[in-house]
Amino acid sequence: MTDAKERALAKQGVLNPRPGSVSDERFGNEGFFDARDLVQVKYEMVRRVRAEGATVTEAAETFGFSRPTFYQTQRALDEEGLPGLVPKRPGPKGAHKLTAEVMAFVDELREGDSGMNARELSQRLAERFGLSVHPRSIERALARREKKHRASSGPP
Repeated sequence: MTDAKERALAKQGVLNPRPGSVSDERFGNEGFFDARDLVQVKYEMVRRVRAEGATVTEAAETFGFSRPTFYQTQRALDEEGLPGLVPKRPGPKGAHKLTAEVMAFVDELREGDSGMNARELSQRLAERFGLSVHPRSIERALARREKKHRASSGPP
């Protein structure tokens, strides 16, 4: 059974998937330190090395991580502060199918027929590039570009 804190940690994407691998005694007494809190565990791992002189190997093992994860965590903390310890969303970070070349083709199609809808654009992309692009993805890409254009042109 999960409690409210565990549900909140999971919702925020910072629930430690392996809290049982944290062997540090401070995390075992159900007090301030919570092995389920991934950000807290990672922060304490780096702090242990910096403030208390633990070796990287000792700290990584004690907090249930590998040495490479320690160095990644340390770099993230140095570059981004605590927010750097929150795991990034997995998956693509952008519209990887809708490259500059593909969007230029979309622009050409829209210039020739301003009434062409996203479904028709999707069909034309499949014919020309062999891409399967959902019409909503095209709509979002066009909206993002329009938003950038408005932001860069400034207030009227």
